[in-house]
Formats: sequence, structure tokens, C-alpha cells
Amino acid sequence: MSKQKTLGLIHTSATLVPVFQQLCNQYLPGVNVFNIVDDSLVKNIIARGSLTPAIAKRVADYVASAEDSGADHILVTCSSIGAAVEAAAETAHVPVLRVDQPMADLAVRTGKRIGVIATLKTTLEPTSDLVIRRAALAGKQIELVSKVCEGAFDALMSGNAALHDELVTKALKELSSQVDVILLAQASMARVVDGLSEEDKTVPIIASPPNAIKYLATIM
Repeated sequence: MSKQKTLGLIHTSATLVPVFQQLCNQYLPGVNVFNIVDDSLVKNIIARGSLTPAIAKRVADYVASAEDSGADHILVTCSSIGAAVEAAAETAHVPVLRVDQPMADLAVRTGKRIGVIATLKTTLEPTSDLVIRRAALAGKQIELVSKVCEGAFDALMSGNAALHDELVTKALKELSSQVDVILLAQASMARVVDGLSEEDKTVPIIASPPNAIKYLATIM
């Protein structure tokens, strides 16, 4: 009998722990899952305006820690630290996946005009950059349309989830008329899509958590 596989999840928000737990229960029923959470990572990126070498080093330390904890695979659930995740993956001895890669690959396969939407500029850039690189790797010509929902992140952080959802919904509707497929750069935006009416879902809207876990299910 093969031993039970273990997936290590690294989060920058505690709110994502139950989201991924549910997805793992659904798609990875036989896999052990553990979580590492440090919400100071994103706060530091916002405060410093970019992903600094010091923050990247901490991400690499968490990846090493997850490996030491017995993870066969590691998934980092925050797009803002994507570049640090890719760097850490090069030195890790187990596969390390950034949460938005399966989503980017799916978008590249789905359409030519790809929309990326985020509530933070610091998340929009890494995801947009990833889409461009994954398209180049697949040999596809794409057009990228990116949009930041101004004020939505602050609303969410100050406890006004309703305003956040309203702003994201408005931006999604506007972007839908311009593109073939929309990527949500942040996992926290996925629940807004669940609240959209079918009429508003004129193009596929892809969120990273389910796509990342479904992808892991094919390889684990």
C-alpha cells in the first residue's frame, strides 16, 4: 500500500483556511492537509509597495518549513507572493505550486481576450504577469485587460463586506463585455461570483482555489 499523501498549504489570510479545507475534503479526500498562516506577509507587501527580498525570504522559509513538516506537495494560496513562490520552488525538494497557475493555464486555453480583476494592485500585477508568461509558454497570442476595484479591499478590511461585493460585482459586469474569460486575482473575490445572477455571467469567471485543488487532484 502506498503511504497517505500530505499537502501543505501556506496562506496569507486565515479566512482561506476553511475555503481550502472544504475544497480538499471534496477533491482530495485521501490526502492529509496542514496549514501555515501568516497574514503579515500581505500587510508588509502593501506597506512596502512591493514584494521585497526580505518578504521573499520569509516565503522561502515557510516552504522549507512545510517540507520539513512532511508535505509531499506544497500549495501557496496567495497570488501577491507568486514570484517568491516560484523562486522557493526552485530550491524545494517537493513540488511547490502557486495558487493562480492552474487558473492562468485554463484562461489561456479558454480565450484570447483575458480579463484579470483584483482589489489590490499588488495582486493584479503578479497574476497578469503570470498569465502573459503562461500564454507565451503555450505559444498563444493573448490580449490582457486588467482592472483594479478601487476601494473594495479597504471596504473588506474595515468589515464592510457588502460594499466590497458591490464594487467587485460592478467591475465584473463592466469587464464581461470586453473579454472572453475573467480571472479573479484574489481568492477572496470568489464568493462574489456565487452571488451573481446567470444573466451577469456572460463569460466564464475563473477563481483560483477550486482550479488549484482540482489540478492537484489530477497529480496527487
